[in-house]
Amino acid sequence: MRELVLGLKLLLGSGRGSRVRFLLMVVGSGIGVCCLAVVLAIPGILAAQDARKAAREPDCSNGRGGCLSTVGEGLALTRLTPYGSEPLIRIFVASSKNAVSPPPGIPELPGPGEVMVSPRLHDILRHDPDLARLLPGKEEGLISAEGLAHPDELYAYVGMRRDELKGGGHLSEFGVPETRFSTVEPSTLDILRFTLAGVVLLPLAVFLSVCARLSAASRMRRLAALRLLGLSRKGTQRVNAAETVAAAFLGAVLGLGAYWVVNQLVARMGLPGFKWYPADGALSGTALLICLVGCPALAWFVGRVGAKKAAANPLAVRRSAVEKPPRLWGLLPLVPGMGIVIGYCVAGATGNVPTDTSFSAILMPLAVVLVGAGLVLSLPILSRALARTVARATSSLSLGLAMRRNEVEPGGALRVATGLVLLVYAASLTQGVLIELDQVSKNTSPVQLYTMALDDVPRNKEGALTKVPGVRSHAIQAPSWTDPDSEERTSINAVIATCDQLRGIASLVGNCVEGRPARLMVSGHTYDEASKPGSSFPFHLRNSEGKRRVVNVRVPRQTIKYHDDTAAQMVSSGAVLIPPSLFPAGFRPEERATLSLLSSSAPETVRSVLEGIAGVDATIEVDTDGVDAAALQQITVIKTLLALGMVLGLIIGVAAYLVAATDRAVERRPQVTALALLGARPRTLRSVQVAQVVLPLAVGLVLAVVTGKMAESSYLVTGGGAVFWDGAGLPLLVASALGVVVVAALGALPLVGRRIDPELIRRD
Repeated sequence: MRELVLGLKLLLGSGRGSRVRFLLMVVGSGIGVCCLAVVLAIPGILAAQDARKAAREPDCSNGRGGCLSTVGEGLALTRLTPYGSEPLIRIFVASSKNAVSPPPGIPELPGPGEVMVSPRLHDILRHDPDLARLLPGKEEGLISAEGLAHPDELYAYVGMRRDELKGGGHLSEFGVPETRFSTVEPSTLDILRFTLAGVVLLPLAVFLSVCARLSAASRMRRLAALRLLGLSRKGTQRVNAAETVAAAFLGAVLGLGAYWVVNQLVARMGLPGFKWYPADGALSGTALLICLVGCPALAWFVGRVGAKKAAANPLAVRRSAVEKPPRLWGLLPLVPGMGIVIGYCVAGATGNVPTDTSFSAILMPLAVVLVGAGLVLSLPILSRALARTVARATSSLSLGLAMRRNEVEPGGALRVATGLVLLVYAASLTQGVLIELDQVSKNTSPVQLYTMALDDVPRNKEGALTKVPGVRSHAIQAPSWTDPDSEERTSINAVIATCDQLRGIASLVGNCVEGRPARLMVSGHTYDEASKPGSSFPFHLRNSEGKRRVVNVRVPRQTIKYHDDTAAQMVSSGAVLIPPSLFPAGFRPEERATLSLLSSSAPETVRSVLEGIAGVDATIEVDTDGVDAAALQQITVIKTLLALGMVLGLIIGVAAYLVAATDRAVERRPQVTALALLGARPRTLRSVQVAQVVLPLAVGLVLAVVTGKMAESSYLVTGGGAVFWDGAGLPLLVASALGVVVVAALGALPLVGRRIDPELIRRD
C-alpha cells in the first residue's frame, strides 16, 4: 500500500507534463473501454430481443403454424412473408377474447376482422395500402414495446373465425422456451464473435497496453532513481503500476459513461438494418466487472512488466544503456498460428475440406488470435533485422540514422504502427466473413418462383391465384403414388402444365407438342433413374366432392430439352410433362402436390404478387424460392454489426496511432534536439523520422496482408462455402495498406519542430 500511495504522490507532484500524460492515458483508456462495452453489449441486445420473441410466440414448432398442444380454446397460425428484405410476421388467431391470455404487448386478442399491428407496420400501411391485403381486417390498435423485438419490426396479430383458419393448431397460451425466429442464429453468432475478436478485441488489448506505457522512457528513469534510493524491486514495480491502474480505472469509468450516452443516442437513431431499445443495451454485471476490473488488471500487469527493467538494472536505465535485442520467443505465437492456417489452406487446395465444424470452430479462432498476437510480437525482431541490414548497405545519411535508431530501439517506431498493422490484418478477416455471408441462399436470378401446397389452396381459389397480376406462368408439380407397404417405393415427378405454360416458366423448351406427354431433360443434372420409357406410375386424384380416381401415366419416349432460370432448378431431369387434359376434369393430385407460380424477380413485382396472393387467401403459406426473409435480415444485422466492428477497429487503430505518436514525439525531442545542435538540417531530421516509421511499418503491413489473406482463405475453407480464394479483394487490401503508410508518414512529420530548446538535453 505504501508503494501505491507513493506512486500517486509522484503522479500529482511530477509537474504539468506528467499530469498531461496521465490525462492522455485516462482518455485513451476511456476510448478503449467504450469500444469494449459496445462489443460486450451486443450479445445482451440480441438475447433481450430473442426473449421478447419467445414470450409472444404461440406454442408452435413448425413453419406451417401447427401447435404442439392438441387441446386448447383457440387456433393459431404463423406466417412469415418477405417484405423486401425484411420479414413480415403475421399471427392469425381464432379465439374468444377471454379464453386465452393475450401475448405481451396487446391488452387482448383481436376478434374476427380485427388487426393489431406494430408501429412501423402502421406507418407502412399508410403509404402502401395494398399491403393491407396481407392483413384482412380493421386496425384496432398498436403493439407496445413489450411485444416487439425492436422498434422497426413488422409484426401483426390478425383475428379470424375458426372456419376461416384452415390448418391452424390448437392454442392454449403464448410463450415458448426458445423462439423459432432468432435475431441471429447461434451458428451465425459464432461468426460474429469470431470476427469481433479479431477486429476489435485484439487491437483493443494492444491499444490499452499502449495507453498504459505512455512516456515509458521518462518514467523508467524516474523509477530507476527510486530503485537507487533503496526501494525494493517489487516496490518499484508497484509504484509504476499505481499510476497505470489509476489511469485505467478512471478511464474505465469515463468509458462506461461515454457508452451510456452512445447507447442512448444510437439506439434511438438506429443502425442500418438494426435497431434496439435503449434498455436492451444496458451492460450486464459481468460486462461491468470486465470493464471496471479487467482493464485495471491489464494495466497492473503491463505496469509491472514495464517497470521490470528499471527494477532489475537501474544504472543501465539512468545511463541510457543500449537495450538488449528482442528475443526470438516473440515468434512463438506466430509459428503454431500459421501452421493451423497453412494446414487449412492446403486442405482446401487439395480438395480435403474439413468436415468437423465443431473442431474448426475452436481451432480457427485460436489460429486467428495466435497469428494476430504473433504479428505484434514478431515486428520488433523483423524490424531490427531489417534496420541492421539496411544500415550496413545504405550510403544515405538520413536512412542510416533512421535505421541505426531502429536497430537500437526496434520497438519504438512499431509501438506507433502496431495499431495500424492490426487494422489491415483485421480488415482482411472481415472481408472473408462478408464473402461467406454473401454465399447464403438468396435469389440472384431474373425470375422469382412461388410454391404452395396444393392441399392448402381451395379449389375455388386456384384459378384466381394463377391470374394474380405479375404472375407470368404457373404449373402443378406432383410425385406419383407409392405403396407404403411395398419395399420398392419408386416414383416419378410430374409437371402438370401445357406447353405454353412451360414456355412461360423456362428459358429453354425444345420440341414441345401440345397435348402430348414428354420427359424433361435438364442439361448438367442427374437423370432420375426411375423415369424409364415404358414404365407406368399411378397418380391418385380427387375432386371437390371427395371422389377419387387413379390414372396410370406411362413414361413416354419423347424428350424435351428444358432449362429454367429459377434460383434452384424447378424441375429435375427425368420429370414427366403431363398435359392437364390427361386428367379428368375437376380432379387434381392429392399427394404432396404443389402449385408453382412464376414472376419477375424485381422487388416491386415480388411484393405485388405476394400482396395479390394474400388478397385471394391471406392464410396460404407461400415459399419464395431463393428469398429467405429471416436469413436475409440476419445477414443485414451481421453486416451492420461487422461494419460497427470495423468502425470500432478504425477508431482503436487511429487512437492507438495518435496516442503513441504523441507520446513518441515527446520522448524523441531530446534526441532530435541533440541532432539539430550537431548541425543536422530540419529536412534531414524529417526524412529520418519518416524513414524510422515507414520502413518497419511497411514490413509489418506486408506481413499483415500475407497472413491476413491466408487466415481469410483458411476461414473460408472451414466455412464450407463455394469460395475459398478471394483474389478480388486483394487490390482493396493493398490500397488500404498504402493509405496506412501515407497516413503514418504524414503523422511522423510533426515530430520535428522548428524551435530548438537546449534545455531538453540537460541531464536531470
